Amino acid sequence: MASDDVVSRELKSLQEELSAAQRQRAERSAAAPPTQAPASPGPISGTTESHDLRDQLGELANAVTSFIEEAEKEVAAHPAQSVVGALVVGILIGRLLGRR
Repeated sequence: MASDDVVSRELKSLQEELSAAQRQRAERSAAAPPTQAPASPGPISGTTESHDLRDQLGELANAVTSFIEEAEKEVAAHPAQSVVGALVVGILIGRLLGRR
C-alpha cells in the first residue's frame, strides 16, 4: 500500500540523516583531537550509542511496518466492522472536542 512506501521512505531518510551526522561528528573529532584527557572515561562510547540508536530505529521501522501490514489484513478481512469502528471513534472524538 502507498502508506507503507511513505513510511519506509521516511525511515530510510531518517537513517541516512543519522549516518551523515555520525560521519560529520567523526570527521570533526578526527580533525581536532582533544587537548585535555577526560578525568574519567564515560560509561558508553559515542559509537556504541550510535549503534544502539541505529538498532532502535531499525526495530521501530520493523514494528511500524508489521503494524501497518496487520492493520491492512484486519481491514481487508472485516471491512464493515472497520468502517463502523472508525465511525464510532470519530463520533467520540468529535464529542470530546466539541465540549471544550
